[in-house]
Amino acid sequence: MCGIAGILTKTKIKNNLEPLILRMQNALQHRGPDDQGIYISPNKQVAFAHTRLSIIDLSTAGHQPMSTSDGRYWITFNGEIYNFQQLRHSLESQGEQFYSNTDTEVILKLYQRQGAECVNNLRGMFAFAIWDNQEQTCFIARDPLGIKPLYYWQSGSTLVFASEIRAILASKLLTIALSPQGLYGYLISGTVPEPYTLIEGIRCLEAGHWLHWQTDKLTQQQYWQINFTNATISLTEAKEKVRNALVDSIKNHFISDVPVGIFLSGGIDSSSVVALARQTQKGNLRTYSIAFEENEWNEGALAQRIAKEFDTAHTEYKVTASLGRELLPQFLASIDQPSIDGFNTFCVSQVAHKDGTKVVLSGLGGDEIFGGYKTFQQVPNMLRWGQQLQKIQPISTGLGRGLASWGKSPRLKRLGDFLQQKPTTSAAYRSFRGIFSQREAWKITQHYCEDSWTKFPIWEEGIFQDMNLTTNLPSLEDEVSFLELTCYMRNQLLRDSDVMSMAWSLELRVPLVDRVLLETIASIPSAMRLAPSKQLLIQAVPELPNWLLDRPKRGFFFPFQQWIDQEWSDYFPAHELSKNIDLKLWYRRWSLAILDYWLQQITG
Repeated sequence: MCGIAGILTKTKIKNNLEPLILRMQNALQHRGPDDQGIYISPNKQVAFAHTRLSIIDLSTAGHQPMSTSDGRYWITFNGEIYNFQQLRHSLESQGEQFYSNTDTEVILKLYQRQGAECVNNLRGMFAFAIWDNQEQTCFIARDPLGIKPLYYWQSGSTLVFASEIRAILASKLLTIALSPQGLYGYLISGTVPEPYTLIEGIRCLEAGHWLHWQTDKLTQQQYWQINFTNATISLTEAKEKVRNALVDSIKNHFISDVPVGIFLSGGIDSSSVVALARQTQKGNLRTYSIAFEENEWNEGALAQRIAKEFDTAHTEYKVTASLGRELLPQFLASIDQPSIDGFNTFCVSQVAHKDGTKVVLSGLGGDEIFGGYKTFQQVPNMLRWGQQLQKIQPISTGLGRGLASWGKSPRLKRLGDFLQQKPTTSAAYRSFRGIFSQREAWKITQHYCEDSWTKFPIWEEGIFQDMNLTTNLPSLEDEVSFLELTCYMRNQLLRDSDVMSMAWSLELRVPLVDRVLLETIASIPSAMRLAPSKQLLIQAVPELPNWLLDRPKRGFFFPFQQWIDQEWSDYFPAHELSKNIDLKLWYRRWSLAILDYWLQQITG
């Protein structure tokens, strides 16, 4: 796991590439404290930077940016390729010679032979750029599920990219201005939906896409998309398929030259990872969890019990309101883009870091692919209800307008949004998952963007294409799974997990968010795969104890409402917009306060 950055240009700035790329590299030091490197091409057209967290091949042979022996191709790479050993053996059988034991060199040699097609053979999480000195082109790619981030900014023939937005801003090549679309999306969903960012002109390379740069021409192409199909399969066959795929993924995610730990919340997903890790990993296994003083929120005892059940070396960190408050300044400084999540990952990552661990596994992704959220029941119900109301137009639209304007709760206002739109799964999902209503988000956007967005936006204009289903799926539940994977998980959970773990120089891996795993189980009908309470996952992992399965699902939450109202109130003062917009709920106050802190940081 690392930090990468680059500048590609044919303009007059090329003679000043070194100070620019050094500033970008410095902004990524936290992502790779073990080593760093810079490459500037002979013609001063390209500059690559890298900061390294050494996980595979800890020797100097893993130094990046790395080149082929003839100096034609140069790569800067962030991530892990879990099948790199198999790919290496295949390349060696074709006559390739290797000078390191890294996955980085495997990508480089694979691209040398296959070009853009190489991404279809990579299993893992990645964002990388490869410069071709002969053709004067650059190939930039991001992994299929969007585990690793990659941002870019283009102006004329200049392209700047990096693992984090802060590094692009550090180049000082662009004027900082808020993106109305990105801000609106953040206010609607609690995180900025790709491909937008909060900075005008900076884009997020979408998951499963690659870029090709040559002079002033930038080409983008999608190479992978999630696809659910219905196969004829028995429940016994489905359980076996899921178990084999899970064991295979977890085994691959333990590939490392340093010890690997596991985040253990005490829920089904992280407990399943621990249980199956015990099938392939012998000896010491480290687990980490967070506990609270407040009994209503505390699941520390549950995590401890799971750790004892599977004989792990467990470390628990009790986060009190006062301890959390002490961590807030460092957390706020670590934010790359605001979201309503991330503090939990920040805290538990600190625990693993202090214990000397450099790699951890997380159970993230289980709810999305096995139906663990309320959305899997509520969104289809909302959709059917909305379709019935559509038959009595214009009553439905009038009711929606009334709720959106006068609804007494944020949820009623968002329901009003839904009733005014064509009843689709995406519209129901946005309403259920939302933070602010559409009109509230528009008003707040106008406040921050100085009335630059005068026309009230509507979803059908395609402002957020990632939230629109672009493929036909077998069931409504499959559509919800698709939306959870491509919206909530990708834009919020994965992004926050990356930034907040890397703030502690910690590599976070997600074995339940694996291309091979997902492709393997995607053909299992939703009636089985998305059965309530994640029954298919539970049946595929019989090692899970009954006392864990018999308890109701709670999810993992911090006591934010209590803390923000009391001990943290000085960090979350009354906002000037509270006169017109309901900000009583913690996540609404949080979203605006975090936005304000972030704006202060980037504008100096």
